[in-house]
Amino acid sequence: MSYATLNTDGPVSIVTLNRPERLNAIGAELLADLHTALVRAQTEPNTRAIVLTGAGRAFCAGDDLKEFGEQSQSPASISETCDNIQRITRDIMFGPKLVIGAIHGYAVGGGFEWVLNCDMVVAADNLICFFPEMALGHFVTGGVTHLLPQMLGYQRAMELMVLGERHDAGALQRLGIVNRVVTVADLLPAALALGNQVASRSMLATSQLKRVITSQLSPQLASALELERQAAMACFASADTAQRIQAFAEKRI
Repeated sequence: MSYATLNTDGPVSIVTLNRPERLNAIGAELLADLHTALVRAQTEPNTRAIVLTGAGRAFCAGDDLKEFGEQSQSPASISETCDNIQRITRDIMFGPKLVIGAIHGYAVGGGFEWVLNCDMVVAADNLICFFPEMALGHFVTGGVTHLLPQMLGYQRAMELMVLGERHDAGALQRLGIVNRVVTVADLLPAALALGNQVASRSMLATSQLKRVITSQLSPQLASALELERQAAMACFASADTAQRIQAFAEKRI
C-alpha cells in the first residue's frame, strides 16, 4: 500500500496523501511515497498542473510522533529524516508544474508547511492550520523561515511559528495564505476547476513564470532549507525534545 497515490487521468494530476487512519501523519514511508508521486507528476508528459490533497478527515496532521524514537535513534536516522522532509519542498516548489493545494481538516506542522509551498491553495471551510513545533521542541522546516516573513512580515511570522495558535480557513484567507475557501463537498471540484484553468494556459509560459519566481527565491530559500535542516537535526537530538514529546504522548493517553 502506498501512502501517497497519483492519478494522472487528464491534464491535472492528483497527488493524494493516503494514510487516513493516521490523519496522513508524516513518517518515513509517507515521505518516500510522496516524493515518488510528486516526481512522477512533475515529469508526466500529459500533466499540466498538479493538485495536492489528503484522503480522509485531514490533509496532514504533521509529524507522526509515534515514529520519533526511530527517527531520532542515531545521527544517520536524524539526518535522513530531515533531508527527506526538505526534499518534499523542493519537489513542490522547484518542479516546472504549478501545484494547487486542496486542503481540508487539519494541516499541522509539516502539513502546514506544504500548504505554504503550494503555488495556489483552495481551502475547505473546516481547515485548521498551526505550528506545534516550538511547544514540542521541534523546528519548522519547508523553507517557512524564509517564506512566512516574506508573506506576512517579521512579527506576524514569528507569532505564527512561536505561539502555534490555530487559524481557520477565513483567517488564513485574510492573511493571504489561501486563495479560495469553499465547502468540504466542493473542495476537490473547485481545486480541479482551478487546475484546469492553469492547464489551459501556456505550459511554456507558466513553467517559465514558476522558474523565474522560484529562481529569485532560491538562493535565500536554499539557505533557509539548509539552516532549517541543521536546526531540526539539533532539535531531534535534544533530550528536551524527547521529554516534551513523551509528555505530550502521555497527556493524550
